[in-house]
Amino acid sequence: MKFSQVLIALVVSISGTAFAADDHGHEAKPMHGGVTAQAKDVDYELVAKADKLQLFMRDHGKPFDVSGMTAKATILSGRDKQEVQLQPVDGKLEAAGNFKVAAGTKAVVAVSKAGKAVASVRFTLK
Repeated sequence: MKFSQVLIALVVSISGTAFAADDHGHEAKPMHGGVTAQAKDVDYELVAKADKLQLFMRDHGKPFDVSGMTAKATILSGRDKQEVQLQPVDGKLEAAGNFKVAAGTKAVVAVSKAGKAVASVRFTLK
């Protein structure tokens, strides 16, 4: 085998590996002013305010049907831990109350449909 053929084979194999490791241009961007994460090909956006938590879901950029879904958010702020149930409201999962949501707060959201776990998503608030 000639050196040029070996070189071409090497370049092709490296570029294939780089393409497989790439996210193929898919980056979850916040559309509602929250923080985003992805699980099981669904984009999750958590909007956390002192009086309201909202979880938006998109599948390939399209709103996800949240009917029949619920979520349990665990908010970790310093040593404080708060658990909150989110219910479907106008195409998103939502809860109202008093929440400690300063920058650096961590949130773990367990999403369920009909009582079965769908995904667990982790967020760090900005």
